[in-house]
Amino acid sequence: MHAMTFLSLIKGALAGACLTGALIAPAVAQTTKVRVALGDTISVETLAYVVALERAKDRGVDYELTSFAKEDLAIQAVVNGQADLGIGTPYAVAQKSKAPLRGVFQVTRLVFFPVAEKSIKTWKDLDGQPMTFHARGTGTEAIGNILAERNGIKFGQRNYVAGSENRVIAMMNGQIKATILDLANKNLLMSKAGDRFTVLPGLDEKASDEILFVKSDWMAQNAQKVDVIVEEFARFWSELAANPAVADQERQKRGLLKDVPKELLADVTKFYAEAVQNGVFDKTGGSPTAIKADFVFYTQAGQMTGKPEELKVEDFWDFGPLERARKKIGS
Repeated sequence: MHAMTFLSLIKGALAGACLTGALIAPAVAQTTKVRVALGDTISVETLAYVVALERAKDRGVDYELTSFAKEDLAIQAVVNGQADLGIGTPYAVAQKSKAPLRGVFQVTRLVFFPVAEKSIKTWKDLDGQPMTFHARGTGTEAIGNILAERNGIKFGQRNYVAGSENRVIAMMNGQIKATILDLANKNLLMSKAGDRFTVLPGLDEKASDEILFVKSDWMAQNAQKVDVIVEEFARFWSELAANPAVADQERQKRGLLKDVPKELLADVTKFYAEAVQNGVFDKTGGSPTAIKADFVFYTQAGQMTGKPEELKVEDFWDFGPLERARKKIGS
């Protein structure tokens, strides 16, 4: 299959998911459902999130999942009470707005790769050049800010294209020259057009990329639901660490990602094996030490203010649900 035909299938699948809602919960919400706001597309990379939510549903905690094109929209949906639970990186919003957002589970960690046209050989070649990120204030932009500072450059125009898959398409079409991609899409781009693109040096740090978060007042009123959801995330992340193939087994069992091209579904196990190996999914689900490392990363990236050592973990996280989950699953 030609590269562009393959990538067009990706684009079509993503569009279908957004337009038809085939991969999202029914449009008619019920008050008993937990309204989940996802600041990403529903794809192979986010399959594990859906599996964990489906398992919580098996235990009586039904949900309605809405996928937002921009992460800040998903975060604001939780802040404004339009969603109950979010999946994203809410540190900056929580600090600036003083909204009582609390992380309850570290979903993924930042393992991203800067890629550029072959003519761009070093970071110095990107000085003054445009750079494309997932969305304003997200982990990809944080990585870009840190790398630009470390390499003594300043980006030109900043562009935002949600979804690594869509940035791959834009790179292939020559619409953007440089961006930051997740593991799966970096591999996809280089396998299809490695002669046209190069991978620049990135970061060794693995700060939180996406976390499960809620408003503290909603959590106080729905503690049992939060506990079940966190427990299912923790349980599934432990299973992934032991056997990455479980993601595809659950996909087939539950009939998930039906609109995604078969070419992509063939690589589900490969993606999760590489993601686990590279530290994207950490079965611990977060810790005070990990969150303090987040403070260092996001203050250095310019998305949080103040001295990292003076920021308080309890102002951004509540480890109660995760601690109870660990006791139940024995991890």
